[in-house]
Amino acid sequence: MDKQAKKRAVVLVSGGLDSATTLAIARAEGYACFALSFDYGQRHIAELAAAERVTEAIGVAEHKRIHLDLGAIGGSALTEACIAVPKAGVQPDTIPVTYVPARNTVFLSLALGWAEVLGARDIFIGVNAVDYSGYPDCRPAFIHAFEQVANLATKAGVEGGHFHIHTPLIDLSKAAIIRRGTALGVNYAQTISCYDADIKGRACGECDSCRLRREGFADAGIPDPTIYR
Repeated sequence: MDKQAKKRAVVLVSGGLDSATTLAIARAEGYACFALSFDYGQRHIAELAAAERVTEAIGVAEHKRIHLDLGAIGGSALTEACIAVPKAGVQPDTIPVTYVPARNTVFLSLALGWAEVLGARDIFIGVNAVDYSGYPDCRPAFIHAFEQVANLATKAGVEGGHFHIHTPLIDLSKAAIIRRGTALGVNYAQTISCYDADIKGRACGECDSCRLRREGFADAGIPDPTIYR
């Protein structure tokens, strides 16, 4: 499907397992997908190369990368080298240091702006409230609130358009996500989920994201293609 398709969507693509599956779902639903990735100062910068691989393999109308410096405000192990990525698991009922302040709010805001320029009214994001790591900006309540903001704060919304934030993975387990993506032909060997991946994209195998990914493949009964260092 090309840029002239009537049904357009902006899809946030990080290069991870969840966003790759979300992109595949949007494509399967007939959208012309405009993929959006962010170079925000993340220590796992190899995920951007993964995003390029994923978008090329699945197919998009356009893939845009935006540079941000969330490291300038700090506060996260993913943007500050002086804060170690936890390797001993996340404590229950706590927000881990891998939370990046306001990240999804910023990402969705920029996706909203691009969607308005494109004439798109649909935005896809791969947030998950089942196997998530305690991030407040992955909850259904946040998505609902942002959708309300999107329709209040835009010219398109005021003029009668309606933006919809799609979260196709929000109620799925990691295993269910992997099964869904596999059925859609997603090549998970192209993705990176690790919070502490090296420049070659090799996973640490010890962080919370690696643990969830590894357990997801095991529960799905599908071989884990991840390259661990």
